[in-house]
Amino acid sequence: MNLRGCSAQILSRVLSDGQSLTAALEHGLPKLKDSKDRAFVQALCFGVIRHYYALDFLLSRLLSKPLKQKDSDIKALLLVGLYQLQHMRVKSHAAVSETVAATSHKPWARSLVNAILRQYLRDAQPLQQACTEDCQARYNHPQWIVDLLRHDWPDHYEKILHANDQAPPMALRINLLQGSRGAYLDELTAQSIAAQPVDCCETAIRLDQALGVEQLPGFELGRASVQDTAAQLAAELLEPQAGQQVLDLCAAPGGKTAAILERQPALAGLLAIDIDQQRLQRVTDNLLRLNLHAETLAADAEQTCNWANGRQFDRILLDAPCSGFGVIRRHPDIKLLRRPDDITALQALQARILQNAWQLLKPGGLLLYATCSVLKQENEEQIGRFLAEQSDASEIRIDGHWGIARPHGRQIITGDRQMDGFYYAKLYKSA
Repeated sequence: MNLRGCSAQILSRVLSDGQSLTAALEHGLPKLKDSKDRAFVQALCFGVIRHYYALDFLLSRLLSKPLKQKDSDIKALLLVGLYQLQHMRVKSHAAVSETVAATSHKPWARSLVNAILRQYLRDAQPLQQACTEDCQARYNHPQWIVDLLRHDWPDHYEKILHANDQAPPMALRINLLQGSRGAYLDELTAQSIAAQPVDCCETAIRLDQALGVEQLPGFELGRASVQDTAAQLAAELLEPQAGQQVLDLCAAPGGKTAAILERQPALAGLLAIDIDQQRLQRVTDNLLRLNLHAETLAADAEQTCNWANGRQFDRILLDAPCSGFGVIRRHPDIKLLRRPDDITALQALQARILQNAWQLLKPGGLLLYATCSVLKQENEEQIGRFLAEQSDASEIRIDGHWGIARPHGRQIITGDRQMDGFYYAKLYKSA
């Protein structure tokens, strides 16, 4: 199978059909039997999506007229070719010939693809200069996202945009129930796996290079899990105590659920809720590997009256549905699939879920509000409105050597200490 053609098919599902990159890869990668082929195709697809706006700008300059909608696969193939020539250590003649070979299903496109890629090689320097003069191409984000980030973070937006275009580091959460972080680092060193402890989180290790989980000591035994450092902070901030009842809302895929149980194994119970039954299965699978137990339930966090049955909780983690603007580097298709109207709708959804969750919190209890977003309207402004409307709610200040203290809560800017963009706010319910 031609790997460039396979990549173009996967990308076409994202660019033309609006499918997530994760879903498109899950559909396309199993067709490839060789692990190196799968890794190459995945790298191509992530690279094209990360650099889509610059690549699309270049292609618009190289084409005499836009391609027809029915030829979206050829457009995807041209983007694959341009990405190889710009960003990969593939010899230019091989990149061109293999990309041209992927047009066998549409022979008319052979000469077009060959001509476009060779023209880019001739005119690369002036074309790249033109990219720097176009906002979307320079930042590799749609203009509306650039404008939102510039409005919220005038001193940080360029850092955020740059971080979004980088491949994220691989971070591990060490299960302290099964041994210390220092001991695990020693085992990694013994296996020539370079890693560093993360000073702002006692469970976190960051690998110098990503690798397959099968290479991690004791992974199948639950000694470590893959989880970004920013997400690991949730378990510590929630402060779960022995004998407490904990609710984890919007819990899938279960990394924070497991972290809570690892931090406090003597809970009276933990209920993990997610609206998506398929994603909830990932929570169950993760807990099984880690030899942990929680009650799981597929249910709508907005419709608590349908499943709460009068239960109340000492601690609630609300990992609210959000734009995902703090994890674009992990899910670069967010830049293509999100729409401006989505933010307003998500903001309203967050407010409804927060109100419903608050009714399930015991007096004297603590609710931790979290998002993987860097937008103020989803974060500090959301919490400011809630506190103004809720007389029995007060905020507990979050201190730490990470993030930025905000009027409400604490914000991690994408790339800060190599972490994802995250927001946390701690809310206390009056006794």
